[in-house]
Amino acid sequence: MSEYATRKVILLCLLCFAPVSLPAETVKPNIVLLFVDDLGWYDLGYRNAKFETPNIDRLAGEGVDFTRAYIASPTCSPSRATLLTGKHPARLQLVRHIPTGTTNGFDKWGRTDQEFNQWDGDPAQFPCRNWLPLEHTTYAEALGDLGYHNTFIGKWHLGHEPYHPDKQGFDVQFGTSNFGHPKSYLAPFFKNSDVLSDVKNDYLTDVLTDRCVDTIKSYEGDQPFMLSMWYYNVHRPPVPRPDLFDHFKSKGYDDTDAIYAAQVKAVDESVGRIRHALATKGIADDTVIVFLSDQGSWYQNLPLRGSKRVDTLCEGGARVPLIIHWPGVTKPGTQCDGLVQSTDLFPTFVEMAGGDSSAFSDLDGISLLPAIRGNPLPDRGEPLFGYRAYQDLYASVRDGDWKMLAYRSGKVSLYNIAQDESEQNDVSESNGDIVKRLTGELVAWEQRMNVQQYSGVQ
Repeated sequence: MSEYATRKVILLCLLCFAPVSLPAETVKPNIVLLFVDDLGWYDLGYRNAKFETPNIDRLAGEGVDFTRAYIASPTCSPSRATLLTGKHPARLQLVRHIPTGTTNGFDKWGRTDQEFNQWDGDPAQFPCRNWLPLEHTTYAEALGDLGYHNTFIGKWHLGHEPYHPDKQGFDVQFGTSNFGHPKSYLAPFFKNSDVLSDVKNDYLTDVLTDRCVDTIKSYEGDQPFMLSMWYYNVHRPPVPRPDLFDHFKSKGYDDTDAIYAAQVKAVDESVGRIRHALATKGIADDTVIVFLSDQGSWYQNLPLRGSKRVDTLCEGGARVPLIIHWPGVTKPGTQCDGLVQSTDLFPTFVEMAGGDSSAFSDLDGISLLPAIRGNPLPDRGEPLFGYRAYQDLYASVRDGDWKMLAYRSGKVSLYNIAQDESEQNDVSESNGDIVKRLTGELVAWEQRMNVQQYSGVQ
């Protein structure tokens, strides 16, 4: 009998004979990670009535809503690499999305032998990786060593076949292509790929959700599992499910708003179906659900400044929804307003599973378990750093209420986010001491990440 099964038997016996109940953390929980693409912080019903997300709203009401959660490099591939490894994209040398096309050295199937790519518009000409090297430990590998079965479903965007999920610690993968987004959310989904080519009449999010539900229904292992559902939605192309588009058009939405609201609602329906499958299987109380977006929306996320296209290190591009629900551990209706980052998820998963995150080298985050249990976040000992390699704006330093933006050209700007959430009032000139301190923090951090040669402030 496995360790997990033995502990289950012990727990059942104790429940029969002991007058007190044991905490949910006594047994390793299943973990379901719902990772959405390009979902803005305000693009949920409980924050913005324009969107209909009753299932996600319910999840937020039952778990911990991390209201100040940030992506270390708000871009598709870097956000995924950091989530997987707990390492900052700058450390990984993966600070842009992995491109495609013959001009970038890729064949039509999204494969390349070139390890690095360049971006014409990047002032620093930072060489960025075309895949996540296998040498880095992923959360799937870490949890596998702790007895977990790992299933991956959906978007990868961290390299072609030799670097796919099944080479990075996942036992099963489904719906994974070499591309960062589909050709369409209506079949056929992908160009130059056999992935899901047998699907004729369905919506991509529903196909992936069907697989999630089937995985939960059929799972009979005597070990805990982690199910990673990495959505392609709500990334472009702007292709809605027809019935959901009609629903929002009937409410008076214009085409653009109806399409996006329909894409968001498709994700929300998926979340509801996955949670229903867990409840039907009788394992909802044994399962942690983590809901996260990879970066801000394609669209403006007013009143926040920035999006995935413009001023991306500003709040509208870098701040994302993060909800964690652990039955019996999280207190319903809890908000955590402390600063957290996607670097924090790897150590959190390891410690949820009963492991020791300090056993892993070069992690750039902290475990969120204290906040999940209702306690204050531990002091991480340094600010949050954002970093990208596309335009002049390349780095952010977030420390308490202060946020400094740094540019390759040497410019810096400073905002008090508590007073100026929209980042409209640059107060750097009147707060030279804070600018000096945060600039020093950035310089030291760039040196630790070994990216000082591309700095705009060194």
